[in-house]
Amino acid sequence: MEIWKKESLLLLLPLWILFAAWVQVSEGESEVRAVFKTVTGLKRAASTVARSRCWSMLKGGLTVNASGPAELFFDSHNTSVEIWVDSVSLQPFTHEEWNSHHVEHIEKTKRRVRIRVDAQGKPVANSKISIKQKISGKPVGCATNKNILSNVGYQNWFTSRFSHTTFEDEMKWYSNEPTQGREDYSVSDSMMALIKQHNIAVRGHNILWDDPQYQPSWVPSLGPNDLSAAATKRVNSIMTKYKGQVIGWDVVNENLHFNFLESKLGPTASSTFYKMASDIDSSVPLFMNEYNTLEEKGDTAVTPDKYLAKLKEIQSVLGVKANQMAIGLECHFDVPDLPYVRSSLDTLAATKLPIWLTEIDVKSNPKQATFLEQVLREGHGHPGVSGMVIWAAWKPEGCYHMCLTDNNFNNLATGDVVDKLLKEWGITATLQGQTDAHGFFEVSLLHGEYEVKISLPVDAANTSLSHRFKVEPAHESQDQAMIVQVST
Repeated sequence: MEIWKKESLLLLLPLWILFAAWVQVSEGESEVRAVFKTVTGLKRAASTVARSRCWSMLKGGLTVNASGPAELFFDSHNTSVEIWVDSVSLQPFTHEEWNSHHVEHIEKTKRRVRIRVDAQGKPVANSKISIKQKISGKPVGCATNKNILSNVGYQNWFTSRFSHTTFEDEMKWYSNEPTQGREDYSVSDSMMALIKQHNIAVRGHNILWDDPQYQPSWVPSLGPNDLSAAATKRVNSIMTKYKGQVIGWDVVNENLHFNFLESKLGPTASSTFYKMASDIDSSVPLFMNEYNTLEEKGDTAVTPDKYLAKLKEIQSVLGVKANQMAIGLECHFDVPDLPYVRSSLDTLAATKLPIWLTEIDVKSNPKQATFLEQVLREGHGHPGVSGMVIWAAWKPEGCYHMCLTDNNFNNLATGDVVDKLLKEWGITATLQGQTDAHGFFEVSLLHGEYEVKISLPVDAANTSLSHRFKVEPAHESQDQAMIVQVST
C-alpha cells in the first residue's frame, strides 16, 4: 500500500472538519483515500479516482468525537503507483459555527418583498395582510402507503403538512404485477386519487429495481429474452399509466449497489431502460436513486465519484436529453457525518442537475430527532438540493426505520422536529401584518409561490382582495425589494 503522510494535527472538540486536496498518481488511475488516524481509530475523510498527468480533487469531511492528536494519510490499494498530493485544506467548524452558517445562508436566499395595496389608484393604509406559501421552492415531503386509504386520522395528519410524497411500495413492480401478465394498479390508483384531491405531488418510485431480492417472484427464472420483454412491458405500462401525474421517476433503483438487470441483459441494461423511459416521457426528471452516497463514506461502491461515473454513462446514451437525468440520494442515516454530507453534495451539485434527498430517515437512537434535524437543515440549506422526502410512511406495526407519530397520530420527537422546520421555512406558517401609511407591507420570503389575502378597512370600496405571486431565489448582489402590487 502506497502511503503519503502529512504532519500531525491536534483536534479539539466539538469539531466538524471540511477537507480538500489535489491528488495525482504516477501512472494509470487508482482510487486514493484520505484517512485520519485519531485517538479513536482510523476515520476515512474522502476518496476519489486519481489519474496520472492531471490533478483530481479529493473532497470530504469528518466529525471529530474525541480530542487528541491526529495524523492524515493518503493511501491506495494499488501498490505500483506513487501518490502526489498538493494544496491540502482543512477547515474546522464548531457546531455553533456550522449552525450559524446555515442561518446566514437561509437569510441570504430570502427575498425582500414589498406588497403595495391600492384602491382606485390610492394607497390603502391599515389593511390586514395574510401570506401563505402555496408551493415551496424547496419542498419537504413524506412517504406514505396504502394505510392512508382507510385511516382518516392518518389522512388528516399527513395532508395538513406535506405537499409532496412517495408511495412506499405501491408503485413497485412486485406490487403491480405479482403474477406475470396480471397487472393490478388498484391500490396505487386509489392512493393517487386521494393524494391529488389534496394537491400533493408524487414522485414515481420505482419502475425497476436492480436488487435481485426485490423482483416479482416470477422474474428471476426468466431467460434474457423473456426478461427483456417483461421489463420493457413494465416500463411502458407504469409510465404510460401515470404520465402527467408524477413529478419524476426512479427508473432503475439502486443500480450501483446491485446489477440484477445487468447480470441478465448485459452491462448497458440500465442505460437502455433510462433511454426507454426518456422516450416515453421527456417532461419529468429521471432519477438515479441510491443509498450510502451521503450516509457511509466507507461504502466504496457508491462514492460521489462512482455515482457520477454511472450517471455520465447513462447520460451518454440519452444524448441531447442528458440533462433530463436527476440525482436521487436516499439518506438512510445511522449517525450523520455532516461535513462528508456537505462535501459530497458539493461534488454532485457541480453537475447542475436537480438533487433530491429521497428517503430521509435516522435509525433509532437517543439522538434520533437531533440527527434528523441536522440532516434536514443540511439539505434545505444546500443550494444544490431541490427537494426532500422523509421516509416515514406510517404503519401500525411500526415504520421502516423511523416514525413521526404514534398510532394515535400524536407527534413523536421526530414529528415535532419536522413541524418546527416546516413552520420555520414558511411551508406551513401563515404570516400576518398590516400596511403602513403608504399602503406598503414588507416581508422577507424564501423562494416559492405565495397567496396574499388582504382585508381592507371598512371604509374602502372593497373589503377583501387576494393575489398569488412567485418569489424567485435571491442572489447575494440582489438588494432591491420585489414589488407586489395588489389593486382594487
